Amino acid sequence: MSAPVRIAVLAGGVGGARFLRGLREAAARRWPDGDGGTTAAITAIVNTGDDAWLAGLRITPDLDSILYTLAGVNDEQRGWGRVGETERVSAELAEYGIGWPWFTLGDLDLGTHIARTSMLRDGLPLSAASARIHSRWPLGVTLLPMTDDEVETHVEVDDPESPDPDQRIRTMHFQEWWTRYRASLPARRFVQQGIETATPAPGVLETIEAADVILLAPSNPVVSIGTILNVPGIRAALSRGAGRVIGVSPIIDGSVVRGMADACLTAIGVATSASAVALHYGARIAGGLLDGWLVDSADNQAVESLAAAGIATVARPLWMVDLEKSAAIADAALELGLRAR
Repeated sequence: MSAPVRIAVLAGGVGGARFLRGLREAAARRWPDGDGGTTAAITAIVNTGDDAWLAGLRITPDLDSILYTLAGVNDEQRGWGRVGETERVSAELAEYGIGWPWFTLGDLDLGTHIARTSMLRDGLPLSAASARIHSRWPLGVTLLPMTDDEVETHVEVDDPESPDPDQRIRTMHFQEWWTRYRASLPARRFVQQGIETATPAPGVLETIEAADVILLAPSNPVVSIGTILNVPGIRAALSRGAGRVIGVSPIIDGSVVRGMADACLTAIGVATSASAVALHYGARIAGGLLDGWLVDSADNQAVESLAAAGIATVARPLWMVDLEKSAAIADAALELGLRAR
């Protein structure tokens, strides 16, 4: 019997969650295990730069969004949190002036945060605490935080409320910029506090180096995938690994699929286009990351130019409107990644 196919995915946020759900389905169709699952080993390395301490609890938005989606308990209408949520605890905390009034946590979600924080206080690293939490549901995907160290993304902006024009530079947590201001304050730069001394969580480098194919989910290229890549050792592991690195564009026809990734790209001087993001990652043969890239059919004109730059590019419909479409996108990425094996 041949060894199971090993798939590594770099992911964050709702885009990463929906892509992983589609990938799990695509893998079950390609390599069925006879029980509705797959013999393939899928491991997702998840961004933790959005994490924060709030009301004494450690919040991990990307890990939890992906967890809830794969477990089938996410709120599809809102795109985040648990289905059937109530918010009594957050309302009570607000009465005491605790927490962020613009960042509401549901009661079921708070249960996850309390459990995680209790484990962290008991001395478990984030990866071990996450494994215990994730074991509650049969996910079909192993989720690894990018690091056990605390890394938090902060955003440097011009503060329009400052009366002194010489004192308008303000730094805020990414969640405040993203959730409270909806990325409306132009970002000067992103500061990933703690990233320089962070180390990859156990299993992260080994997963990347042993993978038959490595997929970059259609997550935010700057604050999700970019943060993962900035953990010392991860980018080098991608270069060393034998598996082809295939990315899925989060930009369709010049617009973001979800969220405000365009504001993040503007801050680092990258145009909001499928080809610009691919070139931002760079061709692996030229010292970058990508062997292949999926663009939407609307961006078919980018295929030839990206191929000339050393990135094998395929155009397919990329809107993840349902499980079937998401599985088709993931299968196209797998096809491109496994083509040369």
